[in-house]
Amino acid sequence: MKNKAGLTLLLSASLLVLSTVPAGAVQERADKPVLTFPVISDVHVDAAKKESQRKFTEALEDLNRVNPNADALVINGDLTGGSARDYTRLKELMMSTPHPQKTFATIGNHEFYSAWLNAKGNWSPNSFPNKETEAASIGRFLSFTGEKKVYYEEEIKGYPFIFLGSEQYRQTNPDNMEDAYLSKEQLNWLEQSLARHGQESGKPIFVFLHQPLPGTVAGTSVASNKRPVVQHEELRSILSKYPQVIFFSGHTHWELRQPNTLVRDKFTMVNSSSVERPWTSDGQGGEKLKDAKESEGLYVEVYEDRVSIQGRDFYAKKWIPEAQFKVPVGK
Repeated sequence: MKNKAGLTLLLSASLLVLSTVPAGAVQERADKPVLTFPVISDVHVDAAKKESQRKFTEALEDLNRVNPNADALVINGDLTGGSARDYTRLKELMMSTPHPQKTFATIGNHEFYSAWLNAKGNWSPNSFPNKETEAASIGRFLSFTGEKKVYYEEEIKGYPFIFLGSEQYRQTNPDNMEDAYLSKEQLNWLEQSLARHGQESGKPIFVFLHQPLPGTVAGTSVASNKRPVVQHEELRSILSKYPQVIFFSGHTHWELRQPNTLVRDKFTMVNSSSVERPWTSDGQGGEKLKDAKESEGLYVEVYEDRVSIQGRDFYAKKWIPEAQFKVPVGK
């Protein structure tokens, strides 16, 4: 799957205001967006699990009904369980289901999960890493995307997307856990990319990484997500220099109805929930699974003066009232 595209948009810190828009309002005025793209994550397509496949295709079909002419699609990590047969099935589903031709993906922690499977394909943590290398896991992801590295940037209609991705898993360091490991080379590349795009006054910059920053969007305060990015301090410092950044993440699976779906702290951060199975707060500082039928994602429209980010319920085929945001943009 080789698809090229990119987005560049810049937001001004002084003018940035976050607000909700009426439920079901795909666009607030008669003007037309200059760019449109869905952002979905945590689809977890498994060749042996029909339910994961059904939810993925239903999400694509619903988004196609919303806008059959969207400019791009972003799948923000946890595409599969990491095995070759999972990727094969994912390719088959995408070939048979309508979706934007320009499709981009980030690597998630589950892309490394072949390390948990033995030769028979059974879950076997006692024999981890089951002769699986990080290079092999990354290689299958890159083969699927057609990219050379897990971090890259693309352009659509003059707007850049910046994609980041973990370069290590637990084989290199068990302390990495499920967190994203970003090398110094990747962070330096990010700084250079942001500096280049940050000179374009009046437009936002879209950045994508599967794992969120700790203590930000919904789900990042529970124990399992205390440090979703190993180099989180460095990453936050870099992104904080650019108030025009809109940073999309997945990983937590937390539903879009939660108050912290979108968070503003020097730059904008957005949680994208999960197509395969959203989670929610248990009301006691922990989390719990939502109903098995639930499935969610985002639909983004870019206008000359704002970015509209809307939560979509793929099961009900409706907009999520609590997740309707606009981010004004300008000089």
